Amino acid sequence: MNPAAHPADASEPGLLSAARRALSIEARAVQALLERLDGRFAAACRLCLECQGRVVVTGIGKSGHVARKIAATLASTGSPAFFLHPAEASHGDLGMITRGDVVLALSNSGETPEVLLLLPHLARLAVPLIAMVGKLDSTLARAAAVLLDVSVPEEACPLNLAPTASTTAALAMGDALAVAVLEARGFTKQDFARSHPGGALGRQLLLRVEQLMRTGTALPAVSPDAPLAEGLLEMSRKGLGMTVIADAERRICGVFTDGDLRRALDRHIDIHAATMREVMTSPCRSIGPRELAAEAVHQMEVHRITALPVADAEGRLVGALNVHDLFRAGVV
Repeated sequence: MNPAAHPADASEPGLLSAARRALSIEARAVQALLERLDGRFAAACRLCLECQGRVVVTGIGKSGHVARKIAATLASTGSPAFFLHPAEASHGDLGMITRGDVVLALSNSGETPEVLLLLPHLARLAVPLIAMVGKLDSTLARAAAVLLDVSVPEEACPLNLAPTASTTAALAMGDALAVAVLEARGFTKQDFARSHPGGALGRQLLLRVEQLMRTGTALPAVSPDAPLAEGLLEMSRKGLGMTVIADAERRICGVFTDGDLRRALDRHIDIHAATMREVMTSPCRSIGPRELAAEAVHQMEVHRITALPVADAEGRLVGALNVHDLFRAGVV
């Protein structure tokens, strides 16, 4: 076995020491960016805000991986953006850059050949270039309309070769750019949810009660004069944990739950002779069909209930839902 294939110190203290050193170097790299936030950063933000097209983010190698993430973050926070692979650009993808776009190019050296090949095309289209580089006297830096300095004194790699602190700094600067532009746009949670409809936040902020509620034959409901036994049977049959008591015009009079049954038994109610009017909780809480499902969650949490009838503007019963419906939809 080749001993050179193993690290010099694979002990727990040695491994933890190496990790702490790497994190410390990367933390200092990000901290140093704070002192570089100046008018150039604000100018980069304004270019993104005033962009009539898309923010085209490009880079190759490790910078390319960071560029992809920055493009995704911009796109999900209100700035139309996409990643352009610079090696593919000269094989037809240059057509993806159009007048009205802004290009954000990442290159630690500022001399990446594939990225530099884009410069004549950008000049012809008068497309502004934001350069995020580690070398301020590089070709890319000199060509940029706005220069963002993401240089680092050292990499976290002990050989000072593998891009580590430099990519962390570039990623952090990209996040800072996206967040600053997001705030300047007045981007809201609802805006974020609309671009993430499949995510948890999208479900919380976009799903409405009417999309989850039970209706028709799945809706438990009895009249106020129905026998308690009928109400119990309806509650058991529909499996919602309650039944709604509604009059002939479907106006909600109250609800009946397991808790109401326990209270009725404590009062020694004759369960064979009692009507729902005698044992229901009235008035009861309800929610409108156009309310957000997240509001139903909030009401259930605040009032410590597990189900809600759904009422229209006139107080008529149109549906019902319980906490399990919300769980299944991923709102909780």
